[in-house]
Amino acid sequence: MTRADLGRALDWAAEEGWNPGLEDLEVFHATDPSGFFCAELGGKMAAAISVVNHSPTLAFLGLYLCAPAYRGQGIAHALWLHALRHAGDRTVGLDGVPAQQENYRKSGFVLAGQTRRYAGRLHAGHGKGVTSASAADHPLLMELERRACGYAKPAFCAAWLEPAQSRYTLVHRINGAPDGFLTLRRCREGWKIGPLCAPDLQVASTLLEAAAQHTEDEPVMIDLPQGSAPLAAHCLEMGLEQMFHTARMYRGPAPLPGPGLHAVATLELG
Repeated sequence: MTRADLGRALDWAAEEGWNPGLEDLEVFHATDPSGFFCAELGGKMAAAISVVNHSPTLAFLGLYLCAPAYRGQGIAHALWLHALRHAGDRTVGLDGVPAQQENYRKSGFVLAGQTRRYAGRLHAGHGKGVTSASAADHPLLMELERRACGYAKPAFCAAWLEPAQSRYTLVHRINGAPDGFLTLRRCREGWKIGPLCAPDLQVASTLLEAAAQHTEDEPVMIDLPQGSAPLAAHCLEMGLEQMFHTARMYRGPAPLPGPGLHAVATLELG
């Protein structure tokens, strides 16, 4: 894909209700410029997919889309097979709709758990001990995220943590040192939180209180893996509703999430 193609794919994602962030394009593309693919017929984009290589051992698949006029013709599946070659012998992860699990299994993917989206309005609080992230914080925040999800995303995280017009990273500190953080980004509708990394529910709750000072009365979405059940329960207590879930699957050895609570950075790049 070109950048323009990726922009078109993100527009398709918005039409499907995936609600991408306003400034996702540049970060996504910078993570692995060779990891985005499209199929064209007659000069028109028919299907899209990303297989982004995060590290020498792990890639993540997303943005698997096909224009309605080209569905059922094998075009998207051929693109799927082509794009997966980009990952080489890396483990490949994905967050897919449950209805497609059987198709993903045919390509060697194995179910590892579920990711559930919660949405609603946050309640602002004091957010005690929370400040904006600085450039000096970034290496430790990237390490916290790596431990939480079980795999490194160095290029993605380096770009994602950079402040932008519609993306903010908030850090919880204890004795001046970061022990948890979240990134908040404005989307085409409302806001999304991801990643969120916290050692316990108290820190996670404080980070969400601080995030609410930015989101005010707008809707917020957060994607939580099964291992963050206490945070999911807290979201429900705050009045957020569970919207849908995806199947987290891997082709190859699945990474092992670390302790603590976390939210997925994006369903497209993991």
